[in-house]
Amino acid sequence: MSTAPGRQLVADLRVADRVDATFTAEPGEVLAIIGPNGAGKSSLLHAVAGLVDVEGSAHLGDTDLLALPVRERRVGLVFQGQLLFPHLSALDNVAFGLRARGEGRAAAESVASDWLERFGIADLAGRKPRELSGGQAQRVAIARALATGPDVLLLDEPFTGLDVSVQMALRIELGRHLRDFPGITLLVTHDAIDALTLADKVLVLDDGQVAQVGPPAEVAAEPRTPHVARLVGLNLVPDGDDLISFTPDSVVVSLHEPEGSTRLRWHGPIATLAPHGDAVRLLVHASPDLLADLTPAAATELELVPGREVWLSAKATAVSRYAARR
Repeated sequence: MSTAPGRQLVADLRVADRVDATFTAEPGEVLAIIGPNGAGKSSLLHAVAGLVDVEGSAHLGDTDLLALPVRERRVGLVFQGQLLFPHLSALDNVAFGLRARGEGRAAAESVASDWLERFGIADLAGRKPRELSGGQAQRVAIARALATGPDVLLLDEPFTGLDVSVQMALRIELGRHLRDFPGITLLVTHDAIDALTLADKVLVLDDGQVAQVGPPAEVAAEPRTPHVARLVGLNLVPDGDDLISFTPDSVVVSLHEPEGSTRLRWHGPIATLAPHGDAVRLLVHASPDLLADLTPAAATELELVPGREVWLSAKATAVSRYAARR
């Protein structure tokens, strides 16, 4: 595997008009990078890989990856769309990186065969990418990235475009391999499940800046950006130097302003109504936008429709209050 286990990654990366981020990652750690579209997630990965112009540094131990030629960085990269070589078999795709480093064919194919076996697709070794399903092709792509024993593994939304059942199976498989991977994994994802099940730490990007870093459970419990709050199904409201978060099912919906000093309240038109499990979920433009869950019977009784003005309220005891920044 990696020739340099045990080295921390300390990165300070600036990609023009897209990213200005500083972060650290420990050996053996999976760092999930989340944030809204355009936040700079993929740019961050591409900077480490050497695919975009970047300023700053990315020290892996005493070595600055940015000072090395791309082919010497010992970085494995998996894109959303697999991007396998169409003219090569699955076996040759996985062996490609090793062959490019000068490994003999027999040795490279032996390693590639082992990785195809680990991912349960050894019987597909002779197939070309066009003969593989999306899930099979992505397994080949991940095996190709791991076969070279990278120091840093970069995964750019590896489950995008796959069926939900395929995503779940591949997520479980990948998690098993990452537990044994001695290097550092940077995982860009838009799915809270990935962050909560695969990551040791979560880095939140917002407009190219690091907005929050912490263990997945901590980030989910105390989100500091609207995007993360939506990912984990919480409402988030700024309140001076603090933030308050609360669940949609703790919100009371009414047609008239609620009474009582212990209640927080907001007012605005209904944007959408949609089934959500056994409930009806409202999105209300209440400055900020808020979610509220209520029973179908209550929604019918209140005659709720898009555009109708409603009041939302929550008891002060039902919200979590914490500092906007640490």
